[in-house]
Amino acid sequence: MKLRLFSHQDVAGKNVLLRVDFNVPVKNGEVGDLTRILAHRDTISTLLKADARVALCSHLGRPKGKKVPEMSLALVAAAAEKALGHPVSFCGECIGPEVEAALASLTPGTLLLLENLRFHPEEQENDAGFARSLASPFDVFVMDAFSAAHRADASTSAVMDILPSFSGFLLEREVNMLSAVSEIPEKPFVLILGGAKVSDKIGVVEHLMDKATSILIGGGMAFTFLKARGANIGRSLFESEKAGFALEMMEKAAQKGVEILLPVDVVAGASLDMTQGEQIVPADDIPEDLMGLDIGPKTAQLFASRAAAAKTVLWNGPMGVFENPVFAKGTRAVAEGVALSTKNGGLTVVGGGDTASAAKQLGFDREVSHVSTGGGASLEFCEGRQLPGIMPLVAE
Repeated sequence: MKLRLFSHQDVAGKNVLLRVDFNVPVKNGEVGDLTRILAHRDTISTLLKADARVALCSHLGRPKGKKVPEMSLALVAAAAEKALGHPVSFCGECIGPEVEAALASLTPGTLLLLENLRFHPEEQENDAGFARSLASPFDVFVMDAFSAAHRADASTSAVMDILPSFSGFLLEREVNMLSAVSEIPEKPFVLILGGAKVSDKIGVVEHLMDKATSILIGGGMAFTFLKARGANIGRSLFESEKAGFALEMMEKAAQKGVEILLPVDVVAGASLDMTQGEQIVPADDIPEDLMGLDIGPKTAQLFASRAAAAKTVLWNGPMGVFENPVFAKGTRAVAEGVALSTKNGGLTVVGGGDTASAAKQLGFDREVSHVSTGGGASLEFCEGRQLPGIMPLVAE
């Protein structure tokens, strides 16, 4: 999939509306993580070098169409200025005369951050009128918010019917990297799935089953597979309505010669926040009063060895409750295996959301080929879906 990128001529000296993802964690008025802001740095710098007047638009949180002071992007402006290394002006609106006035006061090669798009209910309704108001002061639209590309919102979809539209560099990289692992991956191709729910990963499994060499299943979702096979899983997570899918998937994999690996041992505990007293038990015989909260050491070694030997790895979902050091060892071991694959020339991609958080927290985000900025967008892309924030940008 080749996207239509902007050239210097497309944006030079123009008013550019740039869709970014500044939906960052804010606590007590302070931004806790600059990763999403920094991801747009190349696109922003290139636009500014072309003397464009650049207005950044984004959502923050879920204000449900109302102005919520705790979700104002004014709280992000100073952090963005520091992260990007450029002055950032702030406008208390995202449409209307205030935006026009703020934009008119900008000098070429400067930045303006608009107020939270979701303060207007029309944003998430993909309202054409709102999109026209958003686009009105601008000459060009650049879409760089991959993590919002799966949503048909006014700022990710309808606006592209109004303005000449191009992909930013972050969006292009996401598409290129995720395409490389999900379309024609070099084998052995190891798909690593974790996280809480089977239901979140059904589309990925169905789309990539024919392409995978091995599918490694950890995290809370593993217990639905184990229970479906008759295991005793204690108080572990279990999606009863997905047990049939789990059995069907294992049968299909066997027919296609795809290896599915489930945990053989787990680290079990009474609660997610316990600091001691965890037990290593067989994955198919967890005591009734305990729950599996991480893959065990035997499983970690098995999963890590498969990952290390792979030519292509796609990993979405941690192996346990990695936020608690007691239950982070499995995720760390698998990460080390993925890092070894990268070192040996493999293509390794970590999906967004919790897996990206784990990559950063455990310090292996620089030891893989790519850490996606998308959560739901990464999953939907790897399910083979046509995302509304990407398809209008596909080059003909």
